[in-house]
Amino acid sequence: MRKILLTLFLFTVAFTQAQETISGKILDDQKLPLPGASLYWLNTTIGTSTIEDGTFTLPYKPDYTQLVISYIGFTTDTLSVTSPDYITYTMKSSTGKELDEVEVTKNRKSLERSYVKTANISTMGSKELLKAACCNIAESFETNPSIDVNFSDALTGTRQIKMLGLTSPYLVISEENIPAVRGASQAYGLSFVPGTWVESIQITKGAGPVVNGYESISGQINYELIKPVNDIPFFVNAYGSTGGRFELNTHFNKKVSDKWSSSLFVHGNTRVTKNDMNNDGFLDNPLAKQVNVMNRWQYVDAEKGWVSFINARYMRDEKQTGQLDFDPDRDKLTTNYWGSEINTDKLDLSAKLGYVFPDMPFQSVGLQTAYNWHKQDSYFGLNQYDIDQKSFYSNLIFSSIISNTLNKFSTGINFTYDKYDEFVNTTDVGRIDNSVGAFFEYTYDNTDNFSIVTGGRFDVHNRLGAFFTPRMHLRYNPWNKAVLRASAGRGKRAANIYAENQAYFGSSRQMNILNSGGKVYGLDPEIAWNYGVSFMQGFTLFNKNTEVVVDFYRTDFQNRAVVDVYASPQQVQFYNLEGASSANSLQLELNYEITHHFNIRTAYKYYDVTTDYTSGTAEMPLQAKHRFFTNVGYETHIIEGGKQWKFDFTYNLLGKQRLPYTGSNPAQEQMGNYSPSFSLMNAQITRTFSSVFEVYVGGENIGNYRQDKAILGANDPFGSYFDTSIVYAPIFGQMYYAGLRFKIK
Repeated sequence: MRKILLTLFLFTVAFTQAQETISGKILDDQKLPLPGASLYWLNTTIGTSTIEDGTFTLPYKPDYTQLVISYIGFTTDTLSVTSPDYITYTMKSSTGKELDEVEVTKNRKSLERSYVKTANISTMGSKELLKAACCNIAESFETNPSIDVNFSDALTGTRQIKMLGLTSPYLVISEENIPAVRGASQAYGLSFVPGTWVESIQITKGAGPVVNGYESISGQINYELIKPVNDIPFFVNAYGSTGGRFELNTHFNKKVSDKWSSSLFVHGNTRVTKNDMNNDGFLDNPLAKQVNVMNRWQYVDAEKGWVSFINARYMRDEKQTGQLDFDPDRDKLTTNYWGSEINTDKLDLSAKLGYVFPDMPFQSVGLQTAYNWHKQDSYFGLNQYDIDQKSFYSNLIFSSIISNTLNKFSTGINFTYDKYDEFVNTTDVGRIDNSVGAFFEYTYDNTDNFSIVTGGRFDVHNRLGAFFTPRMHLRYNPWNKAVLRASAGRGKRAANIYAENQAYFGSSRQMNILNSGGKVYGLDPEIAWNYGVSFMQGFTLFNKNTEVVVDFYRTDFQNRAVVDVYASPQQVQFYNLEGASSANSLQLELNYEITHHFNIRTAYKYYDVTTDYTSGTAEMPLQAKHRFFTNVGYETHIIEGGKQWKFDFTYNLLGKQRLPYTGSNPAQEQMGNYSPSFSLMNAQITRTFSSVFEVYVGGENIGNYRQDKAILGANDPFGSYFDTSIVYAPIFGQMYYAGLRFKIK
């Protein structure tokens, strides 16, 4: 595979050196980059548009001498070009009666797939995030066909996300391309990010770019926070549900000077009601409260090319769950009643500094730094689990071109330090991890129908050793509105087996590590290759926009920290893979615009995820082989005053799931080999009264499907058959909510 990637790289570089181009940057009358400006050679069909930073690249021949530049609201101009030099052009505002009579609008999709990006990326905008009214991003993927959302256990109500048949530890989850949910925060980290703080989420299938590290195996989820320079002065979102959950989000934003802007985000939530809908004597959802505060600063000096962000955030999250009569002041770590508390403190400090060379806008340098402290004190019945992680991350990136802007590259170095103070009951399993790495990534884009991103990184890690990580993404547009993509890449990671599998603390299972002499809990690092192809075709059907998408991805593990729940219902074993482990994922997706503002999104997903266990080859537990998804969204036209109705409905059908082995338990404490198939329905209605005020109501699991037996041994929680980890469906049942949003613009 390394030889293939190297050959493709050398061939592409050699091929592209012969391509002559002209490039430049278009600015508005305030000297700011102007994205979306149109450029074309006079009397030809060869043209392009500027991208987000105002830059462009066009094929060039000596015959091309007149370059036309246009943008609505600015005077169209024609430049005389005699050589392929770099062009910086400032457009002039146009004035005239005809301009006042022109209004251009575009109904941007809330979930977008690109025809021109090299990687297989879908982007969830703020409009898509509003379809899931709950206020953290773990609950924001219900309307996304690429992400599967499951409950992790019967106690905490925590959502676990999966992509390509693999759980979130195999994804890199980053905040503005700085690793965010990792290590100690794997179990609950996504629930610590309020959804209203997020501007957009980019979901990348397949191994991510080497710029962002070596750990990505199945993909990357990157969320972008709202930028202070673009935020409104005030925003509030209030939410309440029939489950006794209440949330409040507020944003305060101020432009401090011409170059500095600041935002203060404040989030609070609480759940105060004890619910036991299945009458097993245990809370269906935890009693909880969270306070989350972030101050964010942004500096922009467009003329000199500087931009920077400074973030400071603190969060305190408390959860209490267990039996209805459990009182932590009285019953903690006793056998009076079974109970659990999970208390988390989190401090995040980060800074990003970027510089774009004014005379060479294709060239930039950026520095990302972050310090994170995550402290979790928890107990589950008589099991105690405490983890304190202190992390430092830095990434220095230099980007420029090779010969012309068709050939770009990024290179740099990064450093990561993690100190874990971790205790499982009284056993100290703490460690220090650190790594330093260098990367190089090359991009060729002919600005028309072909692009490739290929690169590699070399890292030295105190536990994983020295290793090389190659990655590649390729795009080809064979005809109009069609795109074919392919990707391949390698990932390597240290499995944090306790932090990632906290669900098993809520059981009587003994955690046994079959030590092989490795350097991470006695295990070797996980290594996997991911390969994938994707095809998307857009067309019109009955004069309506339609998209068909076919994705197929395969992950092959060279080594894996196997989590074995098939050996015995009284234990969970961790050991190195001996044999094969693979995940095949096929997704067929159809998106159709029924009428203007009325869209349907459907998908069928097939998973074949197997691992060789000591007892033989078996399916991955709690993974449905077949899933069907439909989302229907409708919006009325905006009328005078900004009034509008919005309707959203989501349907999920999950096929049967392989369950952990319980066959040696007494008959009443068994769950069989497979779960039944079931379906879930969510809906939301939003009424916008003006451009600054709206209310919404909705329901989750409207069909009221509940898992019959969510907790084994509930009548004897300190006995040998107690297990809260086998959850394949909702426990609480149907839930309804209402809320409001108010803005000051």
